[in-house]
Amino acid sequence: MNRTGSVDLPLHGGKAPRWLFQRMVKLSSALTDVLIYEYGQEEFLRRISDPYWFQAFSCAIGFDWHSSGTTTTACGALKTGIDPEKTGIYVAGGKGRASRKTIGEIEKAGDLFSLSSDKIERLQYSSRMSAKVDNSCVQDGYQLYHHCFFLTEKGEWAVVQQGMSSDYARRYHWLSGGVRSFVEEPHSGICGERIEQDVLDMTAKESQDARKISLDLVRDNPRHIERYLAGNRRPQKLLTEYGAGMGEEYYTMPARHPVLDIDIGKRGMEVLEKAYEIQPQNYEELVALQGMGPKKIRALALVSELVYGAKPSWKDPAKYSFAHGGKDGFPYPVHRKTYDSTIQTLKEAVEQAKIERSEKLYAIKRLREFL
Repeated sequence: MNRTGSVDLPLHGGKAPRWLFQRMVKLSSALTDVLIYEYGQEEFLRRISDPYWFQAFSCAIGFDWHSSGTTTTACGALKTGIDPEKTGIYVAGGKGRASRKTIGEIEKAGDLFSLSSDKIERLQYSSRMSAKVDNSCVQDGYQLYHHCFFLTEKGEWAVVQQGMSSDYARRYHWLSGGVRSFVEEPHSGICGERIEQDVLDMTAKESQDARKISLDLVRDNPRHIERYLAGNRRPQKLLTEYGAGMGEEYYTMPARHPVLDIDIGKRGMEVLEKAYEIQPQNYEELVALQGMGPKKIRALALVSELVYGAKPSWKDPAKYSFAHGGKDGFPYPVHRKTYDSTIQTLKEAVEQAKIERSEKLYAIKRLREFL
């Protein structure tokens, strides 16, 4: 499994009008039918997991070109329009409360496709872990509120999920296969606006030692490190109290900022103690435990660095980019072959779709406006 990319989108209010959404359902269903007929279920998942293709798809079926609603509305149209028995594709989850039904819907899909219980459990695990990694292991300030899980009758899957910050949303794409671990470099590319402040990325290779120490801290009984997790309940320590070896790094502190405010609370200690009793065999098993959220992961990472010198990565993994380049050559000139391939793929899908001529013309018009 690997995360194939992400997109930053501005938050826009409102919702798609009923007349538009009905057409989006019809057109997305037709496009999906053609795509699966021409290229198969695996190619459908690959394209859904491509953040640029998904963006173009949402525009072609008629939604705003760049708002956060492209994710939720396009996924909603696909979930409504795709017939699992006809296509062999099942769409689970959605926005808000619908996202919490994903696990149960995966089980229904497994029954429909006659998947083994082990396969169903693995799919449910993949759904939970893709969400947990983006919400807890990569702490970029975006809280997930949308999770859509696409799976095939063969048990392959893709995820399209979205988190929200104060002004922007960030969409994350995952695709099954290709990577051995959810917690070490599972992302083949993350595209978005790089965040200026520090971002804790426990999936980075640079965080390997921090992951190992975090696991060891839990397996060795977290009571031994409770004094470091007390936050403001104990007197504030100075950086110099942790000894030499800080190097030549330069620190600029804001007027009010607790240097060691990593109080995880009583409930947090109970979660770590439960983890100690279970004795997870690796970091992925630790992250997968119920209750092991962003605060506990961050606390263990900070103790790993402050006490044992195992520094995690504090770089935002996002790389600023565009789909096909910019007309002004920034950040790079338009790659015409890729650009033309995208246009041709969408136009062929629209032209071959079994829909009325007016709907085809409308889709092509929307695609032309976007391009």
